[in-house]
Amino acid sequence: MLKLLRIIVALPAILFLIIGLQWAVDPAAAAESLGMPLLDGLGRSSQMADTGALFIAMGLMILSGLLTGTKTWFYAPALMLFLAAALRLIAWLIHGAAFAPDLIAVEIVVGSLLLISSHKLADKQ
Repeated sequence: MLKLLRIIVALPAILFLIIGLQWAVDPAAAAESLGMPLLDGLGRSSQMADTGALFIAMGLMILSGLLTGTKTWFYAPALMLFLAAALRLIAWLIHGAAFAPDLIAVEIVVGSLLLISSHKLADKQ
């Protein structure tokens, strides 16, 4: 059962790394995959750096948790995902953004999976 959980947790980690690296090699496709336009000038620099770093960091932290069995590695990416879901709700409720229930659900499910994994996989090397 723990082996299956490790595989399930590794999948979003790998996906996050791919999305993050895509920001470095094909930012137009990365932006499109997230439903946003690719910005110009300093906006593009910030968009690529901030979004790419977020996804790469989440992927690396999740993989670090899987490889070391140290549960604290799962906390930061879980927090980032829960905050992303909260900010999507704020964007919709207050700032006129489109409601994104599918993205919010993924962020909450993966964040919850990481918290569950922090308890189930920690120190189980």
